[in-house]
Amino acid sequence: MNKFNRKDLVQLVAEKGHFSKKDARTAIDLVFGEIENALLEGREVNITNFGVFTPKKRKERKGTHPKKHTPIKIDKSRTVGFRLSKKLKNELNK
Repeated sequence: MNKFNRKDLVQLVAEKGHFSKKDARTAIDLVFGEIENALLEGREVNITNFGVFTPKKRKERKGTHPKKHTPIKIDKSRTVGFRLSKKLKNELNK
């Protein structure tokens, strides 16, 4: 599986959008920064034809230590869920 990272995204946006790499990096950083801010505020982020990022809260729960097999307490935490759009899911499954 080939990986696609931020550097690759900047290069691609710069080439396809006829931007400098600096301008492309700035735009991408702004977009991801605003997505991050919305999630930190507890807001759902819906990107049409791509998917939905949803902030979630996990309750405190009991677990088992993987090596010692003893009971442990797992603290509550926040995470982000992602659900693909139907269009993207259909494209992936062609």
